Amino acid sequence: MVPDHPFPPANKRLGQHFLIDPNIIRKIVTAAAVTPDDTVLEIGPGRGALTAALSKAARRVVAVEIDPLLHRLLQDRQTEWPNVELICADALKYPTDGFPTGTAVVANLPYYASTPLLFRLLEQRTRWSRMVLMLQEEVVDRLIAGPGRPDYGVLSVMAQHVAEMTKEFYVSPHCFRPKPDVGSAVVSVRPKTLPDRSVEEESRFGALVRGAFAHRRKTLVNSLRDEAYDQKSVTAALDALGISVTARAENLSVAQFVSLEARLSGSPSSHG
Repeated sequence: MVPDHPFPPANKRLGQHFLIDPNIIRKIVTAAAVTPDDTVLEIGPGRGALTAALSKAARRVVAVEIDPLLHRLLQDRQTEWPNVELICADALKYPTDGFPTGTAVVANLPYYASTPLLFRLLEQRTRWSRMVLMLQEEVVDRLIAGPGRPDYGVLSVMAQHVAEMTKEFYVSPHCFRPKPDVGSAVVSVRPKTLPDRSVEEESRFGALVRGAFAHRRKTLVNSLRDEAYDQKSVTAALDALGISVTARAENLSVAQFVSLEARLSGSPSSHG
């Protein structure tokens, strides 16, 4: 186990749960397939257990830590990691345009900010070759869920639209200090190469998916009607795509959502 000393207690406000199991650390680095040619972005290095392993495997590691106290203590170990650049910043705001295309992201994301961090990374997906992220297991299960599953929803569709998601392995609460109340899991995220889409197109797609799942117990037609979409346009689009008008959002695949948005955006009475 990785010792605590000399680090202070975890900051509950920042949702800190530090990984202490060296076997899990090895499995994360293996899942990320880090090579001596890689640049790696690590978000939330914490006490540096994963950072140390990444520094041995990669050419360069940029570790972004929001906690100034932890950042200072990590700097005391800088001589151990000559290829690690320690940054004290909020990863939700830290500029990423300085990273070379093909950078890998490896991180134990704080639960409280995991979804916004994930979406920011996905928005910048052309910069990353792959991401290997530790998240709350419930979130990972939502990311990988397919149509018809109860945990299939907005997060599933939006993430799978732009990336391939693979659940790598479960991580017990006992692998952290302090122990979280829930289990965790590691997910591999490989960005897809998609046709260029405008910000407006991406915004329309997101609005459609959120509207579709806004009223899960209702049919897709009724849920979208309640979100101010034109009912006739939605019905006509579903019919053209061969999708039953009694279908619910959870019945549609990611590809069907893409086709539906394309149909609706071509309609003059579609939702703006």
